[in-house]
Amino acid sequence: ELGHDKFTTTLLISPKKSQDKLDSIGKSLEEKTGCQWIFRDYRSGSGTQIQGEVVKKHSLYRQNYCGCLFGLTPQREHQNKLMDEMISPFNQQILPESIEERLKLYNLRNIYEAEEVAYQIVKQRFLNYRLLSGLVKQEKRVVPSYILNYSTLQNGRANGRIEYDIKGVYYLNRNEIKLIDIQYLNNFFGVSYENVLHLLYNPLTIEQENKLREYITTSSYDLSTIVVLDTIEDVKYEFQINAKTYEDVKEVLLAK
Repeated sequence: ELGHDKFTTTLLISPKKSQDKLDSIGKSLEEKTGCQWIFRDYRSGSGTQIQGEVVKKHSLYRQNYCGCLFGLTPQREHQNKLMDEMISPFNQQILPESIEERLKLYNLRNIYEAEEVAYQIVKQRFLNYRLLSGLVKQEKRVVPSYILNYSTLQNGRANGRIEYDIKGVYYLNRNEIKLIDIQYLNNFFGVSYENVLHLLYNPLTIEQENKLREYITTSSYDLSTIVVLDTIEDVKYEFQINAKTYEDVKEVLLAK
């Protein structure tokens, strides 16, 4: 359609694709279309290693899957990871190791290069988290709730009542669940959210959520459920949280 007489594929650089199958498909298309199939084994002669060195030298973004859903699905299943590339929160919060976070990082990289700021992109291993769904009920009535990052529940469900409160943090009698109201959050960050719905559609950053969690629990590796509600009532509560935690690796840009 474009008038070219030769073609090839970027799949030839992938260490996870069969060179023989690609060559066979290319030759078949050459016979059908009359376009010349260009085959090169870019992986031989330490080609894969050289690719990695070039990427690191020039701080390039390198996707770790071919780009299609059929390649991504089995790879993420084998890694026991979520397909982050297919998840986008309705409140547009930027999640760790998401497409949005990577775009933000490489946009900053472009700014550094334009301003001639020396930098280095390094990889960090961390515990990632995705809240897939969740709800809170007061006396069997669903109420607006904001579930903090790293909130987990064994078996995904729990219920209970408030056992005591300490300085505005309410502790339930089961599953290490903690509740705070919207005013507590406003005072902590010096903000003025009207209610939890306002917070849901204008979320905190993940860094802010983790800061609040560490303050409440005095621990940087706490995984208990922490929920923000409009008001805290002395009633029976029910919780449902479908979340996943998993080891992950992300890139971080450091100015030299």
